[in-house]
Amino acid sequence: MFESLSLKLEKAFQTLKGQGRITEINVASTIKEIRKALIDADVNYKIAKEVTDEIKQKALGQNVLTSVSPGQLLVKITNDELTALMGGQSEDLTLTGNPAVVLIAGLQGSGKTTFSGKLANYLKRQGRQVLLAACDIYRPAAIEQLKTLGAQVGVEVYVEPGNTNAVAIALAAVEYARKHNYRVVIADTAGRLAVDEEMMNEIARLKDALQPAETLFVVDAMTGQDAVNTAKVFNERLDFTGVVLTKLDGDARGGAALSIRRVVNKPIKFISTGEKMDALERFYPERMAGRILGMGDVVTLVEKAQQAFDEEETRRLNKKIRKNQFDFNDFLSQLEQIKKMGNMKDLLGMIPGMGKALKNVDVDDEAFKPVEAIIRSMTPHERENPDIINGSRKNRIARGSGTTVQQVNQLLKQFNDMRK
Repeated sequence: MFESLSLKLEKAFQTLKGQGRITEINVASTIKEIRKALIDADVNYKIAKEVTDEIKQKALGQNVLTSVSPGQLLVKITNDELTALMGGQSEDLTLTGNPAVVLIAGLQGSGKTTFSGKLANYLKRQGRQVLLAACDIYRPAAIEQLKTLGAQVGVEVYVEPGNTNAVAIALAAVEYARKHNYRVVIADTAGRLAVDEEMMNEIARLKDALQPAETLFVVDAMTGQDAVNTAKVFNERLDFTGVVLTKLDGDARGGAALSIRRVVNKPIKFISTGEKMDALERFYPERMAGRILGMGDVVTLVEKAQQAFDEEETRRLNKKIRKNQFDFNDFLSQLEQIKKMGNMKDLLGMIPGMGKALKNVDVDDEAFKPVEAIIRSMTPHERENPDIINGSRKNRIARGSGTTVQQVNQLLKQFNDMRK
């Protein structure tokens, strides 16, 4: 999402390379480029000016250490300011009450129902008992969609067929949760237009009736500055507790993520980065600032690895590698665990310096499929003993996997290199 902004900021910092110290003259052109980059990313002009003025003021007041270049110092100051702009500290959900109610609100098409399923999955993985409540009585497919998502993540969905009173459904869901020992109720509500007075009244009534621990405003990051304006209108009516940015894996320029906290003074709590039910991340301003400035996000990468990789499996694999017994079954197991971590291009972009290198590179998530097909076309004996795979076996494996002998040879060579 932030590729374009990252490249423009990097270009801005180039101006200070080779400079011995920061002066008003050499910092002015850099600040101008930073401001232009922020405005191009759909950040509100007033906010872009405030941020760059703060960066300039701090930069001019700094003494440059001999071991730090002016360019590096300005990157550090910009990183601090972007982190502050997006909220400074990460804020977790507040789940109080018996049960705790999370009310989901937002515009039509912003991804509320999908986010409700993802949040249910996120909380379930933390060991919480979660109930989804289908309170969207207007969109015909909304209840079916929520039921499908609930089934995918193994969470019950409370539905009242034929009931056209969203408030009554929500209250009944809370009562049902209380009786069946559910600790959290996530109420998925109808999408609404900010100008639709009747729908805005309904969401206000839902909030008054439920007294939720959290009211989350879901916003499509691809709508840019419009998302910020909509958030402002919703906040005036609902006084929501947090923001969720969806579709950050799309072509959004990042303006909403950068501006929304400053405008509504409410934290961004989650970001959604794909269609899969586990493509939901808690929002960390300092990590996002690092990604924007091309410094990667190793902490999130490690967290994703910890979630995806089975500790017992890793210990077992360690023993086999020590005894030089690593085989294709182990290789396949590793591939499957890597795939669980999410979109490959996003993962690689978290490695410092990789964002720029991947700018025009299309990283295909389907690239693993031929590899998996080749391994699955091997007999159990061949997987455990790759060294026995001769010419006739290669021909059979290639035919069985729909690949060529050259591809089989390439995989065997890569496997042997990796095993070494």
